[in-house]
Amino acid sequence: MHCLFCQHVDTRVIDSRVSDDGATIRRRRVCEACGERFSTLETIELKLPVIIKSDGRREAFDARKLRAGFDRALQKRPVAEEQIEAAVRAVVHQLRRTTERELSSIRVGEFVMGELRKLDHVGYVRFASVYRAFQDVADFRDELDRLESDNSGDEQLPLLGGGDDPLPSATRKR
Repeated sequence: MHCLFCQHVDTRVIDSRVSDDGATIRRRRVCEACGERFSTLETIELKLPVIIKSDGRREAFDARKLRAGFDRALQKRPVAEEQIEAAVRAVVHQLRRTTERELSSIRVGEFVMGELRKLDHVGYVRFASVYRAFQDVADFRDELDRLESDNSGDEQLPLLGGGDDPLPSATRKR
């Protein structure tokens, strides 16, 4: 590696440490020519697939767009920031696991819906309504019915007035 100070072509590693999360290595270096010391960070470079949009355009994967999609779906929902970050990481992990160089945005959307379904049913339905281009209330109802039948034993509250009333009688409108 070139020296940052004198541009000499030879530097020597004098110390290496793995970061707490294990994702990077910090290397302390010294220049053989001028004696200056500096640190470098070494990280794994993983190539994520190119995303093929519905109109056929190809676009590099952008984790900020992925996060923005989660944020829109979960806006004003009681979901912790750590849970959202974990869901974004899970989608990126799924993208890495695919060995394909190109992936349709439809597949990415399916990954996102899978994670949203685990996190928050309302956020899931919000995302699904845009992703699947719901045309009317019947589309919402069909998705809600499918969601409730798939998650009958789940710990989340029912979406449409089924089961026990979660509100105490004092807070219910009369």
